[in-house]
Amino acid sequence: MPDRAKWRYRPRRDFWRSKAVRAGALITLLALCGLVILALVRAQTGTEGFLVGLGLAVLPVPLLGAAFRWLDRVDPGPWRNLFFALAWGACAAALVAIIANSFATRWIATATADPSSADHLGASVIAPIVEESAKAAAILLLFLFRRRDFTGIVDGVVFAGFTATGFAFTENILYLGNAFGEDQASHTGGSTTAATFFVRVVMSPFAHPLFTVLTGIGFGVAALSPPGRRLRRIVFPMLGLLLAMGMHALWNSSTLFGPYGFYIVYGAFMVPVFGLLTWLAIWSRQRELRTVAAELPAYAAAGWLGPAEPLALSSMRARATARDFAHRTFGGKPAARTVAEYEAFATSLAFLRHRAYRSPGAMGPAPDFAAREQELLHHLWERKPVAAPALLYAAGATGRIWIPPQFAPPHPYVQHAQYAPYGQQAPLPGPAQYNPYLR
Repeated sequence: MPDRAKWRYRPRRDFWRSKAVRAGALITLLALCGLVILALVRAQTGTEGFLVGLGLAVLPVPLLGAAFRWLDRVDPGPWRNLFFALAWGACAAALVAIIANSFATRWIATATADPSSADHLGASVIAPIVEESAKAAAILLLFLFRRRDFTGIVDGVVFAGFTATGFAFTENILYLGNAFGEDQASHTGGSTTAATFFVRVVMSPFAHPLFTVLTGIGFGVAALSPPGRRLRRIVFPMLGLLLAMGMHALWNSSTLFGPYGFYIVYGAFMVPVFGLLTWLAIWSRQRELRTVAAELPAYAAAGWLGPAEPLALSSMRARATARDFAHRTFGGKPAARTVAEYEAFATSLAFLRHRAYRSPGAMGPAPDFAAREQELLHHLWERKPVAAPALLYAAGATGRIWIPPQFAPPHPYVQHAQYAPYGQQAPLPGPAQYNPYLR
């Protein structure tokens, strides 16, 4: 007879409701889209052009990904969401765009018997509608099925940025590969490839992310809307998508405004909008830190957190200092990872409480609030022996609090790992461990 102590409750689910089945179906779909788009791009550029385009197009991807991940450092979401957004943009959205744009342009050319006008209309009208809609589908899926990880404007910007980065990567392979093929055919020594690389990779690597970020902001505002305001959850994403299409159309139409149209649109419109959206994203990140500072003191008063922890957790510099201290003092990367997880769970806890009590139109805790809160507090308590002293040190080292001089061994915090269960702190072991902020 099996040991009852090893039993685990596993609820029975329908086959299609299994997480493994859903994940497998999604991965298979994206892989098939990737194979098809690979074949289509290679057919247009040739093998050599494809390899050159791939090598050049991959250069801005790590930089853009790092920038959007940096923006998400306050409440970092799971990597699987970002990988999905990147893969959707590079595979599914790019495939839809290539097929739909080609079909629409050919249909217009046949109907009007004017291929030149069809190309202009396809670039300035059809492509913005198709491409932004295809990229927005990834943000919509994350909004619907990863709602716990989609909490505000920053998440919308990050998801949109990764989706658009993947799309631009595939599109750049196509453009750079075709430019290389033209150079090979005309023996121009790579001038077309260099010009294409300069315009698409050097001057405007942020173009596609900039368009789609407007859609992400719309979904982010919808995520902040109270549960009863369903109209806002429809209007704001649609408004963001329309703005993304309009900006994309203006960018694609810039060459129609004369020989200097591209530079006029780039300098007078794209750069200022990029600066404005960058400011909005950073402001939203600072707003998240202010939310942490406002909500966590309630848990410190209840004994779940030390009094200095909300101050440390509301500063990115103090968070980094805490991770570095744990790395040096408590055992390297595992300890630093523990502190990082503690910071992430504490931030999620602050957002959970803010949405329940202080967000505009808040209607009180949701039905699952208590269970979610207890889950997050449990995760915090498991990591507290390492994270609490590291955050206390960081709060003092960064000037968030003043800690009086202590006569203690080199690293007294190593011994500070004894906590009573759930909310009742045990007395610190000895006068050398005295700390007025924890007594």
